Amino acid sequence: MQAAELLAALADWAKTGGLRPLDLAFTRFIHQQAPEQDPAVLLAIALTCARSGHGHVCLDLAEALASGDWSNQPEVYRSAIFPLLTRLQALDLNAWAERLAASPAVEDRRGVQPLPPPEDETGIAIAEVRPLVLGGTPEHPLLYLRRYWLYEQQILAGIRQRLAQPLNLDQDLLRTWLDRLFVDDPPDVLPWQRIACALAARSSFAVITGGPGTGKTTTVARLLILLQGLAYASGRPPLSVRLAAPTGKAAARLNEALTASIYRLLSTLWPDKESWANQIPTEAQTLHRLLGARPDSSRLRYDRQHPLPADVVIVDEASMIDVERLAALLDALRPEARLILIGDKDQLASVEAGAVLGDLCQRAPEGHYTPQTRAWLEQVTGVRLPDALIDPHGQPLDQAIAMLRASFRFSAEGGIGALAELVRNGGQIAANPDAAPRPSAPLAALEDLFAQAQGTPHSQGMIRHIRLRDPQDHRLEELAYAGYWQGLGADGRPKPRWRAGDPSAPSGYLAIIQYLRPPPDAEPAAFANWARAVLRAQAHFQLLTPLRHGPWGTEGLNQRIQRMLAQHLPPLAGSAQYLWFEGRPVMVTRNDYVLGLMNGDIGITLRIPEGLNLSCPAATHPAGQIEGTYCTQPMSEQPQLGGLLRVAFLSSSGSGIRWISPSRLQAVETVFAMTVHKSQGSEFEHVALVLPDTDTPLLTRELLYTGITRARSSLTLIDCQDEILAKTLQRRVQRISGLALALEPRSDR
Repeated sequence: MQAAELLAALADWAKTGGLRPLDLAFTRFIHQQAPEQDPAVLLAIALTCARSGHGHVCLDLAEALASGDWSNQPEVYRSAIFPLLTRLQALDLNAWAERLAASPAVEDRRGVQPLPPPEDETGIAIAEVRPLVLGGTPEHPLLYLRRYWLYEQQILAGIRQRLAQPLNLDQDLLRTWLDRLFVDDPPDVLPWQRIACALAARSSFAVITGGPGTGKTTTVARLLILLQGLAYASGRPPLSVRLAAPTGKAAARLNEALTASIYRLLSTLWPDKESWANQIPTEAQTLHRLLGARPDSSRLRYDRQHPLPADVVIVDEASMIDVERLAALLDALRPEARLILIGDKDQLASVEAGAVLGDLCQRAPEGHYTPQTRAWLEQVTGVRLPDALIDPHGQPLDQAIAMLRASFRFSAEGGIGALAELVRNGGQIAANPDAAPRPSAPLAALEDLFAQAQGTPHSQGMIRHIRLRDPQDHRLEELAYAGYWQGLGADGRPKPRWRAGDPSAPSGYLAIIQYLRPPPDAEPAAFANWARAVLRAQAHFQLLTPLRHGPWGTEGLNQRIQRMLAQHLPPLAGSAQYLWFEGRPVMVTRNDYVLGLMNGDIGITLRIPEGLNLSCPAATHPAGQIEGTYCTQPMSEQPQLGGLLRVAFLSSSGSGIRWISPSRLQAVETVFAMTVHKSQGSEFEHVALVLPDTDTPLLTRELLYTGITRARSSLTLIDCQDEILAKTLQRRVQRISGLALALEPRSDR
């Protein structure tokens, strides 16, 4: 195959949608400008670009030669890519790697320790001439786009540097504080929260991971008090601690949870809690805000030359962090600053390239703690780790990771907790050999779990299963009506009465809009309280779906639910004709630095009297392109409704309300239904997870697990056929990166 023939084949692949036009253009550019004539090299470059579009950091050459997970892609993609890979079957791995190493477009860095990137006088790394890097090891070569290779090197260097500088702690003082903070440890389980705090307190880099209800936020609250307490007891000034999360919604939830947890802890520990409370931060912000993102520049305010003024940075929902953002964070930290990552390693990885938390925690279930770490933990916590978690050859990173293993929210015996664990393990529970034949063992285990839960509310997470076999089945609409208007109890059923206000009023967020609306002459504070009540109620129920497009995606479901609600509910009267209507829930889909709104922030459209002084800036920008039909008449000019429409968002602190004119919101979408990806960092009392009627590569075990674990009290799983659910359990997300390889012990390679 000649280069021209390969490029023509790549163009055919691009027509199927399997290769992005940008990937094809970049490959052609290398062919023309390097210049590169070797078809094996050009194909590797195209595959590397295609991989980055699917969230991979690099191309694993051995996996590509074996066709890898391309078999999970739609048939139209496979029909184009397989012939290309077949042409390379004559190549072996070493030969392909050597041809890449000889290319003028590729720098060979296999097995070479990374060097600091050259810098100009401004401190900005100068781009190398060669746009690709051959990394990994000679036995396991990986091909990168240069910027992703540099991100990985920054991450590895930042973590290794912090692991090499353990903190010197007074062990007796540490144990005293741990005993004070954990007086209520349950006697029948290993106290992993205490262990996690101890490990995080002694290291400049630490990771705390755990599933739903394992107490990650409670652990963070106690860790914050522990770190400041140790500084106080040692005579040092209070630490400067910054809290962050990848999205605005995750940051707001962390704010709320930490405020309650820390106040409760301080109330039991110190009578003079007010002075202590001032030293314990509870206000989280997005990573973009933390790093000082600028609206008119791709550069961040904080970097290696202008480090973030913080002693400790704690990042929640770390599974959502991609390699670029973590590299920027590590680059912005002072060398002595501590970084602590919190998250669930089994959730979906970031939308962008990388699965950093999963890579870091790949060995967490087995522990791999050294005997020295066990002895130290026994001395400061009084807990002896079991032999199964001890490894004399444990790596430095292993000693800085704690996995919370006991759920205090869900029982392992049934309900949401059992379902999440079953999905996480791919349904691997043996079917009863005496039972009748079932579709498959994994699916049979799920069906058994749902059958046990039918009609019996579970105190620690009710689950229900709805199978929609008829397109005209309206149970989905009925569930949405009950959730958004009537309100749902822990058993997934409508709440019979609402105790506040009108005794006959339902309690969904749309009902609160109607029944708690302040009179037109009320003070602005009354409208702020009303908006907070609406936003709190909106978080009680949420429809989730894996898809954006089609009848089972957010577009189709939002239209379907909006039409149904508009027919029955006063707040949504006329919503079928207008884009903006009272009660419309919206999510910000792109950071807006002018308005101070971040990707993931959720607001509710409310109608307020004209002339009310809410300090809302005037609308100066035309409405942006949003899905749906444009409103030809602003809501404020609709005579039958009156008033002004404003979208209420919680302030960054979570306590105040920001009122934004709809015309200023340039990138928002309706979220009666939202994607599972967008729901990360959020929790809802009741979740209805809707699976489509056709298979798609997006349906993975991690996605199903993430959707399930968004529910705090009740989950309804809605699907159309057994086959889709079975395939979802079998399909896993596998992100290729060099972090996993670099962090493996040498004896394991």
